[in-house]
Amino acid sequence: MKIDLSFSQRIFLVFVCFAIAVIAFMIKLPSYFRSIDKEMHASFYFMAAAFLNVLFVKINFFKHVMVFIVLYLFGMAIEYGQAYSNKFFRSRIHGRFDPEDIHWNLKGLIAFSLLWLICTGVTLIYNKVKLKNDTYSSNA
Repeated sequence: MKIDLSFSQRIFLVFVCFAIAVIAFMIKLPSYFRSIDKEMHASFYFMAAAFLNVLFVKINFFKHVMVFIVLYLFGMAIEYGQAYSNKFFRSRIHGRFDPEDIHWNLKGLIAFSLLWLICTGVTLIYNKVKLKNDTYSSNA
């Protein structure tokens, strides 16, 4: 998939999404979402990893690992920020620090990484076989 955005446009898009995510994570969930809170954490981090990998990574393993680490640290920072916000605003705008949320964030990141590794591996194998076939065809 080719994305025709300049690097600065991608950075701006990530900044806007990052700001929206921070605001959304700081607001306490309505009660009807609390039963699926953990799954929402995993799905958000799965989709965030997919978004950033499509924008910046393609098939570069080092960049993929960097996105993984940045998102994991972002999840930890959000949890600490949620706990601190209750003290800062002197009212409860969010719940407490929840290590289980970080665990579910990690599950979403690992799930995406497994999918990314499989897709990247298949792509690399396909390209290698295609190159081999093209070389064989041109020599015949």
